Amino acid sequence: MAAKGKILINGERCKGCHLCIEFCPNGNIEVDEVLNKKGYNPARFRETKEEGEKGCTGCAQCAVVCPEIAIEVYRAK
Repeated sequence: MAAKGKILINGERCKGCHLCIEFCPNGNIEVDEVLNKKGYNPARFRETKEEGEKGCTGCAQCAVVCPEIAIEVYRAK
């Protein structure tokens, strides 16, 4: 059974480069429509998934590519 994961994105630290969106293998990150205090559209974690979609596995690829260190990854087995 694959590990289940969850990420927390600090929207105020995010500068909207969206590298995390590009690198998420399961497409669990999207652009937030609300601007942060710096005027960027930060990334946000999609808590819900459509039928047939994979959830977050906690692979941490998003956190590794984030230049602002704005993503924390949590895994549960």
